[in-house]
Amino acid sequence: MDKDKIKDIIEKIFTHTACSLTSCEFSEDNGILWCMIETPDSKFMIGREGETLKSLNHIVQKIVDKEKDDEDFQGLFIDINGYNKKKFDNLKTIAHMMAERARYFKSNIEVDPMPAYERKIIHMYLEGAKDIKTESEGFGANRRVVIKYIGNDNI
Repeated sequence: MDKDKIKDIIEKIFTHTACSLTSCEFSEDNGILWCMIETPDSKFMIGREGETLKSLNHIVQKIVDKEKDDEDFQGLFIDINGYNKKKFDNLKTIAHMMAERARYFKSNIEVDPMPAYERKIIHMYLEGAKDIKTESEGFGANRRVVIKYIGNDNI
């Protein structure tokens, strides 16, 4: 699905709210398509602890999944006034620190339980590491990423 169609979907959703949309720009980062939205009504569109933004992401993702033709990007993340980008960068920092800890101690490191999309970010960030493997373990609200040191003789 092209970016113009995604932008139209988002604009239609915004017309059903009391919020105004200042801008809607796209960028790609490691196969992830970011839709950067600027709005003066960010408090309402992000919601408490990002719940409204998570819902907006879910709705748009379901519409895009239903209509897309090819698999040219791994995921779509909608960001309002940089909220998700900050969270994404924080998760990458956590993943990096925990991977370094796994390397140092040559053991498995469990990350705190988190929602599926946050686990996906950690898996994607660490997928290129040759001496680290990630897996999700647990059930429901206790599902977490386990960063496993597998070693590598080439390092």
